[in-house]
Amino acid sequence: MKEMLDKMVEAKQLSFMDAETLTRQSQDGRLQTEEDVLRWLADEYDVGYTNLENIQLDRELLSLFPARILLKEEVLPLKRSNGSVEIATSRLFATQGLDTLKTLTGLKLKPILAPKEAIQREMKKQLGVGADTIDTLGEETAFQVVEEGGDDDTNLDNAAEDASIIRFVNQVLRDAIDLRASDIHLEPFEDELRIRYRIDGVLQEVPVPSQVKRFQPAIVSRVKILSHLNIAEKRLPQDGRIKIRLDNAEVDIRVSVIPMLHGEAVVMRLLRQNSTLLGLAEIGMDNRELKIFNNVLGLPHGIILVTGPTGSGKTTTLYTALSSINDSIRKIITIEDPIEYQLKGINQIQVSEKSGLTFARGLRSILRHDPDVILIGEIRDRETAQIAVQASLTGHLVFSTLHTNDAPGALTRLVDMGVEPYLVASSLEAVLAQRLVRVLCPHCKQEDRSPTVHALKDQLEVPESVPFFKAVGCRACRQTGYHGRHGIFEMMEMNYEVRQMILKACSSGQIAEVARRQGMRTLSEDGWRLVRKGITTPEEVMRVTKDHTLADAARVEAEEESVEPHRAAAVA
Repeated sequence: MKEMLDKMVEAKQLSFMDAETLTRQSQDGRLQTEEDVLRWLADEYDVGYTNLENIQLDRELLSLFPARILLKEEVLPLKRSNGSVEIATSRLFATQGLDTLKTLTGLKLKPILAPKEAIQREMKKQLGVGADTIDTLGEETAFQVVEEGGDDDTNLDNAAEDASIIRFVNQVLRDAIDLRASDIHLEPFEDELRIRYRIDGVLQEVPVPSQVKRFQPAIVSRVKILSHLNIAEKRLPQDGRIKIRLDNAEVDIRVSVIPMLHGEAVVMRLLRQNSTLLGLAEIGMDNRELKIFNNVLGLPHGIILVTGPTGSGKTTTLYTALSSINDSIRKIITIEDPIEYQLKGINQIQVSEKSGLTFARGLRSILRHDPDVILIGEIRDRETAQIAVQASLTGHLVFSTLHTNDAPGALTRLVDMGVEPYLVASSLEAVLAQRLVRVLCPHCKQEDRSPTVHALKDQLEVPESVPFFKAVGCRACRQTGYHGRHGIFEMMEMNYEVRQMILKACSSGQIAEVARRQGMRTLSEDGWRLVRKGITTPEEVMRVTKDHTLADAARVEAEEESVEPHRAAAVA
């Protein structure tokens, strides 16, 4: 308690005398948090208090105040009331901020106490990321942004090196990393520069100051400079890379710049180098899948494939597998683009198309280094696929990824690439398809008792006593209803019958039927397992798989509701 009060005195949220009083009174345990202390102050000094929940701010009023001062002093104008402006602050005794705003605007200001975290949250929401920086840029008359298509690239270069532009780009990167984003999208439109983050696999728009569009060319140029790209080239796509260190953690950023109708669009993929890998037991597989996976990891040779779209966690699963078999008696070599995790004791090669180090060329060299285990980042072409098969047939355990919708589809994809069916049948040991579903926010999830869910339980033969949950949305999850992700898996183990079907050139659908008879659980079936456990929602399973069970249940429910009035009329 005393430590919290000391910090509040230092931040001018509390006077020294008040802190002494509260220290004496704190023995009854009533004052535990900053919010409790602020409520006490509001009563003591007869000022208002708000937690800023569900508050509607006056945009016109907000525009009267310089954003940089609001952010610096951590104050937020709320509304006009009886000839004065109510302004939220957590620092009742830091009067210089209110005095500065009074002088600049000539308005009478009335302080209202609010938690510091709530003020910061609302300011980011209302003013946007980097509002103080953009506000400063707007006042610098000497600062000039060169328009797209202009001939003088030197001015644009200088603009990109301006301290305010550097600070704005840094703020966007920091904000995205703090919010656990995997991608940053800078998208130019006719009258705005839209910024979106991909969080838990879903794009979320980020509030930015409206005037940021004016500085779009300089912002894009700053990103190009960081990723060592040509800022003078605005007509062709470019790819680059940035490496930054933040809070003792390294983040590798892949940058893609593509010319669009209203300027250059930028997408940055954030790869956290020091991410902690989970063990196989914690990765989220059910008992059957985990047992098969552990069995194939103990094989001396063969190919193990992990399939799924970009961002479905394939690489993480493979690295977790490698970590579990990484010991002093095996030599493990990987070839990747890019290297997403750095693992001690494993030899890792970075693909470089510019220098001619492709997957195929690197693979041929790897085989001369006497490896026991090989990880190929992705099988993209016939040559890579054939070398991988040959490596497995010559006594190596090969891991790789492939872009297919399900596990059986990987078999036919390899054949389509030009690998002979008998080679696929003899080399492949297991295929794991996976997706990531969002996990329900523990703070706001609620049981779903809707008629559609009742119909869905009937379809899935789930007891009525098993609760299904729905996403609601709260401050902790940014109103999405979800926080974090969990894997769903489809594990197909190779056996005699499946190998014979490959040799007979059967379709992936036919192979899937046989695999399901032998115990394979599909992605959607594994997803329903998580729904029963209360980890995710039916909508999430629908979103990442091709299962239409929920839609069918809703249709059945709607049909029953439409039939009910007719039944009633018939009885009457």
